Amino acid sequence: MTFRLRDLLVALALASFGTQAAAEQPHNVVLFVADGLRALVVSQDTAPTMAAIGKSGVWFRNSHSLFPTFTMPNSSALATGHYFGDTGVFGNTLYAGFPVPGAAGGATPFLESDQVLGDIDEHFAGNFVNEEALLVSARKAGFSTAAIGKLGPVGIQAGADRSGEQTVVVDDLTGRAGGIPLNAILTADLQQSGLPAEAPTRGDNGKAGNINTPGTVIANIEQQKYFVDVTTKVLLPRFKTAGKPFVLVFWSRDPDGSQHNQGDSLGKLSPGINGPTSMAAIRNADANLARIKAALETLGLDKTTDILVVADHGFSTISKQSLSSPAAKTVYADTAAGQLPPGFLAIDLAVALDLPLFDPDSGNEPVDYRAGRHPKKANGLLGRDAAKPDLVVAANGGSDLLYLPNANAGELAPRVVQALLAQDYVSGLFVDDSLGSIPGTLPLSAINLQGSALTPVPSIVVNFRSTATGCKRQMLCAAEVADTGLQQGQGMHGSFSRADTYNFMAASGPDFRQGYVDKSPVSNADVGKTLASILGLDVPVKGKLAGRILSEAMPGGKAPKCVSGTARSAPGLYGLRTVLKYQAVGQTRYFDVAGFPGRSVGLNGK
Repeated sequence: MTFRLRDLLVALALASFGTQAAAEQPHNVVLFVADGLRALVVSQDTAPTMAAIGKSGVWFRNSHSLFPTFTMPNSSALATGHYFGDTGVFGNTLYAGFPVPGAAGGATPFLESDQVLGDIDEHFAGNFVNEEALLVSARKAGFSTAAIGKLGPVGIQAGADRSGEQTVVVDDLTGRAGGIPLNAILTADLQQSGLPAEAPTRGDNGKAGNINTPGTVIANIEQQKYFVDVTTKVLLPRFKTAGKPFVLVFWSRDPDGSQHNQGDSLGKLSPGINGPTSMAAIRNADANLARIKAALETLGLDKTTDILVVADHGFSTISKQSLSSPAAKTVYADTAAGQLPPGFLAIDLAVALDLPLFDPDSGNEPVDYRAGRHPKKANGLLGRDAAKPDLVVAANGGSDLLYLPNANAGELAPRVVQALLAQDYVSGLFVDDSLGSIPGTLPLSAINLQGSALTPVPSIVVNFRSTATGCKRQMLCAAEVADTGLQQGQGMHGSFSRADTYNFMAASGPDFRQGYVDKSPVSNADVGKTLASILGLDVPVKGKLAGRILSEAMPGGKAPKCVSGTARSAPGLYGLRTVLKYQAVGQTRYFDVAGFPGRSVGLNGK
């Protein structure tokens, strides 16, 4: 064989190998999370980019947020593919069981904080979520990774490392005290692109107003424009130059933040979260996605990139009405007469159980609720000793978490349940399995909240009442009682109504079918599992409460067999039963709605 022929054969072999390697290289993924986007609100008129992705790719018409329907818990599901019983992220606010430095030493921290997440990680063996995030697995496998957008969920996506040297993190605190630092290369890239190394604040969009002053009337334009600029002008070009596959999570605060703070409906249930400010926020998120999609096309990355658009939860309008609550019968300076104040659940339980109430967010100061005082952030410690409370209330919004940390939990739990069943704002109770069967309640295991979590497990999860305000499509005009400092008429989520569990989800790209409507039940826990499969990642698993791979949405896939079911508790006080409606694909359950019939939107009958 001549040297010329041998060289030619070697060159052909190498070319063949290179072509095969290129063909086998995993595709890129962009996970775009439109925080608080309701499934039924998306149309060609309201969100044309998202609607087009659903129409051209896969539109998941039977999607589910996980309960409690809050951002941080669902962020953990999207990141890991696990339910909250494994991740231990039971709410945006939870009981940590220790003084958290980033929460001013309080034991009921709000998790949308880089510092708080770091503190809790440090306390719980370096990773309190206890499962590996998708971005962490992708980075280990050689992918470029980034998490951009809303403070809190971005940190969960990026995993426990907060050095800024591994996964790129850009959020509200970028360039500010307490934020995750930018590495030197990214800082230089921002400067070269004419972008500041400090993220802008939300400005007027962050103003919630008060009892007399309406909240914001503008969407979160400026801050999200910065995040999109960083993504399209710096990160995507950098990923293209690197020549490696990438995974990018973009977490859009809109429409969530604008729906929470909107000033279109102060004190009124209509238009609630269907006013012009909320609609502008939906358009803003859609425009952000359009810019990212256009940048992929300009860079020639569109044919090799999967785009998955998902909302962490649905949304409802806040109601503060109750005829049974003692708290609603007291006058507060910041609450309309006759309405529920922030911390009403803690106050009502203090009355019913005849226990002192302390505020964990004010140095454990006593709360004199009879004199018109309420807990600062609605959280409460009940007992004779604030340092060793008998009951902890972690207030979250459309549902609250109750913890019974002392040895008397077994004796106290039935009394707490009895007090809750007497309140007209309660719609469904879930109790730690270890407390046994209590009439009127279902166990936490029924909704996948009992697993391998490292953080303290709630003793009781309280779902609040939701109602429809009169429109034809109830899920678009639901109102819910919420334990919050926001006003009646503004926006909230967290309940077990179908309005809050029905989130938007759609996908397009080389690993998804074209023009397919997926009617099978899907959830946020399925997202992490599906993306890991698409990317060829072998993600380590600790817990058993996991989602499934959405194979029916992939080319050649077939719709799986689905069954529906109902779980009912034994009757409690006044004959009240907690009823749970669910669907199942194999061993994977999807929770539609739960509560007391007639008190949760989407739950009718007995």
